[in-house]
Amino acid sequence: MSFTHADQRFLLRFAGEFSVKSRRTQGRFRRRLLRNLDDALTEAGGEHEIEDRWSRVFVRSTSPDAESHLARVFGFASASPIDLTLPADLDEIARRGGARYAETVRGRTFAVRARRSGTHPFRSKDIEIRLGAELDGEGRVDLGAPDVTVGVEVRDEVAHLFCRRIQGAGGLPLGVEGRALALVSGGFDSAVAAWLMLKRGVELDYAFCNLGGDAYERSVLAVMKVLADRWSYGSRPRIHLIDFGPPLDALRDRTKERYWQVLLKRMMYRAGSLIATETGAEVLVTGEAVGQVSSQTLPNLRAIEPAASVPVFRPLIGFDKEEIIARARRIGTAELSARVREYCAIAPGRPVTAAKTQAVDAQEALVDPGVLERAVQDRRVLDLRRLTATDLVAPYLFTGEVPRGARVLDCRTERDFDRWHLSGARLVDEWDLERSFGELDRADTYVLYCEQGVRTAQIAERMQRAGYEAYSFRGGAQALRRWSESQT
Repeated sequence: MSFTHADQRFLLRFAGEFSVKSRRTQGRFRRRLLRNLDDALTEAGGEHEIEDRWSRVFVRSTSPDAESHLARVFGFASASPIDLTLPADLDEIARRGGARYAETVRGRTFAVRARRSGTHPFRSKDIEIRLGAELDGEGRVDLGAPDVTVGVEVRDEVAHLFCRRIQGAGGLPLGVEGRALALVSGGFDSAVAAWLMLKRGVELDYAFCNLGGDAYERSVLAVMKVLADRWSYGSRPRIHLIDFGPPLDALRDRTKERYWQVLLKRMMYRAGSLIATETGAEVLVTGEAVGQVSSQTLPNLRAIEPAASVPVFRPLIGFDKEEIIARARRIGTAELSARVREYCAIAPGRPVTAAKTQAVDAQEALVDPGVLERAVQDRRVLDLRRLTATDLVAPYLFTGEVPRGARVLDCRTERDFDRWHLSGARLVDEWDLERSFGELDRADTYVLYCEQGVRTAQIAERMQRAGYEAYSFRGGAQALRRWSESQT
């Protein structure tokens, strides 16, 4: 490989749980971890090489993004960028280490920490004393809580020097604890619940029960792609997209309103169970937390649970909302999740909060199970890591009809508007709309049209990114006129 002195080198430390595993289990974990690490470095770009030295892993990479990718590989406690690699000679370590870190420790407190592996004519303590003496005077020694810790790792004939430690993702290598299916909505909770399972070494696929149309689907895909691209190295997570409109309609037509929330959750559990059985997932994962919404009281959770034919894991069961959002910020999903509209609150009245399983069973029996089975059979399945930016935009920007109750915005000139416009449409200046759409009600659906449908597609794309359900009419004003005439 074409490495140079400017290439980045890292020392990686395993998460603490490795040390309590049997040697056989450690070997299995290490093999999976190194495979995941290789995937992460491949995604970072450039060339790389990995050297496994049992208690440490050494990495070289030509990619400027290597550091951020390493920090997101589950199974590593920390990583340190290596500043110097020297012969394992005490005088050389002291002389060159002193020169390298003199400016770093100047006017600050410091400590030197050394570790050795192999046979040498000096001890680890000797390194700490000699290098510390070289730096003393530039800074002040503080072995308790130093501003700077200079690290030295001596392994056989080579010494590695570093002074920075990057927090790792911790946990277990992704894939060592089997596979699960996570039910996701794009909100804070389901994304964080999924991440916690990834951290415990569980590979995930995802199921999304869509209650809100294409714009909602796009928002959810954007959230889940963060988990797939940033936290799923070594895995190819898929998302199962289920049109839940027909099951929801059947539920509303046949059952009592106060049971809708509980029955909807049961239908989602059943859909997830069907997919889990088909794909070999061992459990379902949800983002439920006790008491957060009406369907998550203890009695309601108990009434919902029997709908699943596989075990249900709820990693957030004892979390409060502030804890969940704080974790979402760390993961990188918070900003996207904040823009996702809520569609699961389907009962306008007073939903049941202490449902009896027998009563819920009786209500569910009124709904044809074939409706749900057909929705699952007709689902679409996407490879999240293969999705491109174009895949997340183009299919969701256009509509060929005006949904009932949508707000229609005509972005043409006043002259064109006077010649013809869709009944009920409001004339808006496209430039004003682009600057001020944030003043519009997020609860409404918007259909925009211009002469060709191109300019409004750009505005609809910005609105969708901001969390609006907005579309450009495909083909522009002429296509909209033809559609309108076909409705009469």
